[in-house]
Amino acid sequence: MRELLIAAAFELFAERGYDGTTIDDIVRRAGVGRRSFFRYFPAKEEVVFPDHERALADMVAYLDEGDRDPDPVGRACGAARLVMRMYAENADFSVKRYALTRKVPALKAYEISVVWRYERALTAYLQRRFANLPDGGARAYTIAASVVAAHNYGLRAWLRSGARGDAAASVDPALDLAHRTWSDTGETVVLVARRNTPMWQVVQRLEEEWRDEGRV
Repeated sequence: MRELLIAAAFELFAERGYDGTTIDDIVRRAGVGRRSFFRYFPAKEEVVFPDHERALADMVAYLDEGDRDPDPVGRACGAARLVMRMYAENADFSVKRYALTRKVPALKAYEISVVWRYERALTAYLQRRFANLPDGGARAYTIAASVVAAHNYGLRAWLRSGARGDAAASVDPALDLAHRTWSDTGETVVLVARRNTPMWQVVQRLEEEWRDEGRV
């Protein structure tokens, strides 16, 4: 029933436009009662974004399972990839929806509110992970916004292409850039030396230490 209503709605949107289609039109095309529509969708906008509630729930569950993940930024990027896969599961539908939201201001505004909910979920997770840092709050908001922006950049490029190729090939490079930018994975090396130690000896000692660990 749910898929039947979605299919009927998008047929009508293509024929009459979004604003020219009513809920009554959709249920008549689907051959069901008006009550059936509201059993699945609280409003007409929801039929355009039928999968986002599930994607958001999956994201929150994935983030909740990662409270001990040693790489919180990587976890946030992984959560964004869940949304990417949701779009890729039904590429044709995703392309149609993208085209529709570009034309209808009300749907564009609704899409922005959906994206904000994803970003809020990422921010809440990162705030928990960075709670002990002096700049934890600012860091969480900034990283969450960066991850969402990177994901959207790659995803929209893929949608504009008509969903040609693999969505991950478009999204992953952008998310990897966000990951590299915000991940603090470098190690700190402390070397104690006398003040008058020649610099060449300091560098030599560092090289020896790193060579012993197979890093040079």
